[in-house]
Amino acid sequence: MELRHLRYFQAVAEELSFSRAARRLRIAQPALSRAVQEMERELDTQLIERERRSPRLTPAGAVLLHETGLILDRLEESLRRVRRTAKGEEGELRLGYIGPPTRTFLARLLKEYGKRFPRVTVILEERTPERVWEMVSKGRLSVGLTRPVLAHEVLGLQTLLLREEKFCAAVPKDHAWAKLPSLSWRKLAGAPLIILARREGAGSHDAIHAACEAAGVVPRVKHTPSLIGTIMQYVESGAGIGIVPESTASKNLVLIPLKPQQTIPLVMVWAKEGDDPAVVAFRDLVKEWLREGKLWEV
Repeated sequence: MELRHLRYFQAVAEELSFSRAARRLRIAQPALSRAVQEMERELDTQLIERERRSPRLTPAGAVLLHETGLILDRLEESLRRVRRTAKGEEGELRLGYIGPPTRTFLARLLKEYGKRFPRVTVILEERTPERVWEMVSKGRLSVGLTRPVLAHEVLGLQTLLLREEKFCAAVPKDHAWAKLPSLSWRKLAGAPLIILARREGAGSHDAIHAACEAAGVVPRVKHTPSLIGTIMQYVESGAGIGIVPESTASKNLVLIPLKPQQTIPLVMVWAKEGDDPAVVAFRDLVKEWLREGKLWEV
């Protein structure tokens, strides 16, 4: 039995007239009659009583009309979902991100994405940079907002540079350096430093060591936590000087730009294959905001 048979039957059952149903469907009446007869033979039951002047549904025909309505409605909804998915208006977006550097724009970005694509389910996963890259490369995340990692070329992911962030020294508000407009890397000699663990942020870790080396400083690293938030906790407790990107914010700490300027990138990453429309739509929105300056507006 084909879908056209169900549509033909539905028209006859609703019109209770083969001639009106034929006009509605824009087909010849004999073809319509044959289609209904084929259905009855296949189901081995009569669907429409034709002995009367006006055709009438049999009990089996009434059931089939009800079920046909459900089937065709479900089909139409399925086709609408397919079309919406093809346009990126429906589906799933699994977004991996690192917290502090995305805090200024991520909520605004997702709100706009939700307005444009309300049927797309967004699943957020805050991870370390290394973990974001790993999960995107394995297909467990659709796209990531993260830092470059040592193995990024080997993983073969696509990237888009979102920002170059300056490194700063994080100190308590009552620290002797708190009112300085900038701070030399050389000034860090001998100071207890708190920096991100290399296993969680090799790019950040190595860039800090490189800047210290260029300034002739052997860094005295006291703690290497896995999260930026933990660095800030250490600094607030007076355990040392935190070295963090400028996007790191804390109401209890002061961030002092380090000179000469050393930066670390924030990038969007995604797999080369599998251009799911919902993911493409998100990437396009990020590119649009980056181009128009909305990503970093305050």
